[in-house]
Order: sequence, then structure tokens, then C-alpha cells
Amino acid sequence: MPTENNKLKMKLDRKDILKALETITIAGEGKNMVESGAIANVITFGDEVVVDLVLHTPAMHIKKRAEDDIKKTILELVSPDAKIKINSKVEVPDKPEIKGKSIPGIKNIIGVASGKGGVGKSTVTANLAVSLAKMGFSVGILDADIYGPSMPIMFDVENEKPISVTVDGKSKMKPVESYEVKILSIGFFTAPSQAVIWRGPMASKALNQMIFDADWGELDFMLVDLPPGTGDIHLSIVQSLPITGVVIVSTPQAVALADAKKGVSMFMSEAINVPVLGIIENMAYFTPEELPENKYYIFGKEGARNLSEDLGVPFLGEVPIVQSIREAGDYGRPAAMQTGSVIETVFEQITRNVVQETVNRNESLPATEAVKITTMAGCSAVKK
Repeated sequence: MPTENNKLKMKLDRKDILKALETITIAGEGKNMVESGAIANVITFGDEVVVDLVLHTPAMHIKKRAEDDIKKTILELVSPDAKIKINSKVEVPDKPEIKGKSIPGIKNIIGVASGKGGVGKSTVTANLAVSLAKMGFSVGILDADIYGPSMPIMFDVENEKPISVTVDGKSKMKPVESYEVKILSIGFFTAPSQAVIWRGPMASKALNQMIFDADWGELDFMLVDLPPGTGDIHLSIVQSLPITGVVIVSTPQAVALADAKKGVSMFMSEAINVPVLGIIENMAYFTPEELPENKYYIFGKEGARNLSEDLGVPFLGEVPIVQSIREAGDYGRPAAMQTGSVIETVFEQITRNVVQETVNRNESLPATEAVKITTMAGCSAVKK
């Protein structure tokens, strides 16, 4: 005698599911999932559905959106009680890509970018770096902001110079080290008041020297502080380095968000195709020290959070306007090193989110290079 459960199982028909999936279009392809061949197979077992999904782009946000759309569509158009399993696979067609060669010993290369200058990208990079180091990771910073290098000041090493070391018979630069972070910047090779007046090819050549003629050693993370906008330096970096992913920094106001959107668009473009790990909102709100519960949204509220939702990329966290962040940057001791402070907690959480998104990216997409972070081990702050 048929049970209620059997009746439910009879409702799930492969043809119904395929018909429902024809209503979904994958971003950037212009065809529905079935027509484009993204749905490799659909198998039903009573009330269970197994969908084999094949994507032709390694972009993490597209994979996540496609999986969410499949689940939502089957639940809405076929059966709200369906148990859905999706097996995702990425098959990138053979075509010339802007990808760089690996640097032995460097596991993950994270670009920190913004569409606009003055949003605090370098400040965020410095604080992410020291937070990663406190969590037990080995970290380096490549200051790729050729025309406005900030890292020497932010790490109190503006008078330092990289020394030459011999590695395997070759002379290489040894990065300057501060707060357990290895740093190379064009600022080490110019006077503090000297402007860098270079055309694109000259700047690109200098960058390549800092990347490949340096003894970086073993690094879990290399953070690349990119200049604002979308231009020569960005292309040089993605051509020179296999970027694991990028983090976009923006402030909440509409003007900054419009430019941040262009930054995301550049990395998501078919030619470059670098995964966007997420967006960080800097200067999110102001809280007076004497009124810690009050929040004043000077530049607008949750603009970057809303942008991340619109673009389908993770929101990594928000950094408030706090005087000590500016002071710490000016004095050469990143604010995230202030033990027990609100800022330490803020950057620790954002850094955890960046690491988790890197883990997710390395588990779900083809590796840009062989070695990947596969666990969150070491992500608790080291107590000293």
C-alpha cells in the first residue's frame, strides 16, 4: 500500500527538474543552464535530487550563485520538500589567460584593491598583515602602490634598506622585516620627499624585480597593496603573479562604491578572471571614545555591505572611524597590534573571514598554484 512518503517521491520527475533548471541563466554565458551544458546530469532517488554542475569559469561568486539558484528553483518550482545535492566541477577551456608564474614557497597571494584612492586600502593591508602574523601565519607585503608607497611609514621602517643576499648563487633582495611581516616597497629605494615619475613599463619592471629578485622565503600569505583604480600596475601584477584572490576596500558613500564596483568588475572580467574574496567597508561609522555605544554614519550606512550583496561576493566586515587607527599608521605601529582594543577585535574578525574565504576558494576552485591552505589551523590569536 503506498505511503505518504512514496507519494512524495513520485512527484520528483527528472523532466520536471530539467524544465525548472531551464529558467536559470549563468552569469556571463547568456544561455540557460541546460542549454549551455552546465547541467551535466540530473538523477532522482525518490525525494532526493543529485545535480551534476559543470562551470567554465573559476570565479567563486558565480559558482555559489549557480548552486543557490539551483536549490531555490527546485524547491520553488518542483517540490519544497526535495533533498538536493549538487556536485560542482570547474572545467576551464584552454585559452590564453593572464596568469603569472609561481614564486616557490609562497602559498597564497592576496591582492588588496580599491576603485578609489583615500579609502584606507593601505591601512587595511597593514592591519590584515599583522593580524595574520598574530594568528601564526608567515606573512609578506608587496607594496605595489608605486606612485604612493605607504608601507615603510606604516611599519616604521622608512629609513631601512633591503640588503643583498646570495641564494643558490644568485644575488637577491632580502625584504625588510617589521612586526614579523616581510615588506618590500619602492619607498625603500627613493627619498621620502622624492616623487616617482615613471611610465607604466618602468614601474612594471621595478615591480617584477621586487617580486622575482627577492628572497621572500616561505610565506603562507603575500598581501599585495595595489594602487587605486584599474590600470597598468594591476595588469602587470596579474600577469606576473598567480593571484589567489582579491579583497576590495571601499567606504560607504556612493562615489566610492561606484569606483569599487569597477574594481570588482575588472577582476571578474573574462580576461583577468581573478576570484574576488570579498569587500571590506572602511570608515563605516564613527563612535566617540566617551560614547562607545553611539554610532554616527558619516559617509552613509552599509553601502559596501549592500554592494557585496548586489554583486554576489562575500562581505568581510566593517572598520569604524577611530582616531587611534590613523595615529597608529602615522607612528608606524598598525592599530591591530593594540592588545585588548576594539580595533584588534575588528581586524581579527575580518582577517578570519579573509582566511576562511581563501580556504573556500582553494577548496572549490582550481588552484592558481599547487600549495593551498586547507584548514583554519593557526587562526586563533597567539597569546603573548
